[in-house]
Amino acid sequence: MNPDADTLWRAPRWALAVLLACLGMLGPFSIDTYLPAFTGIASAIGATPVQMQQTLSAYLFGFAVMNLFHGALSDSFGRRPVVLWGLVLFTLASAGCALSQHIGALVFFRVVQGMSAGAGIVISRAVIRDMFPPADAQRVMSQVTIYFGVAPAVAPMVGGFLFVHVGWHSIFWFLTAIGVLLWAANYKLLPETLHLSQRQSFNVRNLLLGYREMGSSARFMMLALASGIPFNGMFLYVLSAPVFLGEHLHLAPGQFYWFFLITIGGIMGGAWLSGRLAGRIKPQHQIRHGFLIMVIVSIVNLVLNLLFTANVWWALIPLGIYAFGWALMVPVVTLMVLDLVPERRGMASSFQACVGSVANGVVAGVIAPLVMHSTLWLAVASLLMMSVGVFAWVWVKPRVT
Repeated sequence: MNPDADTLWRAPRWALAVLLACLGMLGPFSIDTYLPAFTGIASAIGATPVQMQQTLSAYLFGFAVMNLFHGALSDSFGRRPVVLWGLVLFTLASAGCALSQHIGALVFFRVVQGMSAGAGIVISRAVIRDMFPPADAQRVMSQVTIYFGVAPAVAPMVGGFLFVHVGWHSIFWFLTAIGVLLWAANYKLLPETLHLSQRQSFNVRNLLLGYREMGSSARFMMLALASGIPFNGMFLYVLSAPVFLGEHLHLAPGQFYWFFLITIGGIMGGAWLSGRLAGRIKPQHQIRHGFLIMVIVSIVNLVLNLLFTANVWWALIPLGIYAFGWALMVPVVTLMVLDLVPERRGMASSFQACVGSVANGVVAGVIAPLVMHSTLWLAVASLLMMSVGVFAWVWVKPRVT
């Protein structure tokens, strides 16, 4: 924690949480906003569905790769410069997407978008731990998770509205405007939270040494898996939403919002309770409660899909409860990851985000296409990904207490 933290931010704590949540929302928001325009963009620039899928894969690839470096750079040069330069690149890439006339240009600028958008979520975690002791950091992390949960619900609605009424270019001009506004807000408000005494020397040997230490630490990797993989038990359904909601549950596109309202409601509720429990119960107990909720509801979801044909009246409820359990435990596990290497919190946040991003990419590119056409296999895949997190936590728990 920065010893000068009390003098760096004098506004209410929730205001810093909002600022950091906006940074963290940038990544998922720029994924989901253009999804409703997939078909329209393909028709406008003469792209095939496979080529359009590459624009999503390219974004996720760029996001995962650069997640390894954002935090490490911030450990050497400070949190603030990396955030501001990341926003500059994101803004320019968004404008490049809006001006693209062929699929090659769009894929290229989506890669740059992904590479720059990850700076917000990686560095916001490090900033929280720079500024607050453990219990307060958990409360702020929970607040960030609450605000963060709004992005996936709002983004498709915003993108769909812009596409229908203005055209697909307007989606990326909108993201350009968001980049400008976020840069201005962070330039004016975001303090430099990394104390000079905690800065790391910037050289290749030092970076490789840090990555090797974390990558070879079983405790670090298991905590990263415990925080990153269970999310995909829910993210799998988000990626499969057009098939899951449209073909299996027979919802019209205008009714898809029910799915997002239920899952986002679960995230916000779990994050709220996580903040309320901070400092009141042991962190390990809170993580146990979150995983227990996810285990029970995943098994119930599997049994229901074995016994009954999926129906909208019950199929969405387990997903909301699962999201609640995930949001209850993930702020605590994330802080544990950062505190394993307090001298390299930026790099730790980077490595953790990279693990999650790689998992997201595998789910998006491999697992979701394989299982989305069966609600039973969706339930099986969700249970298996949640189980990875459970086994990782069971292994690491005695080694971090």
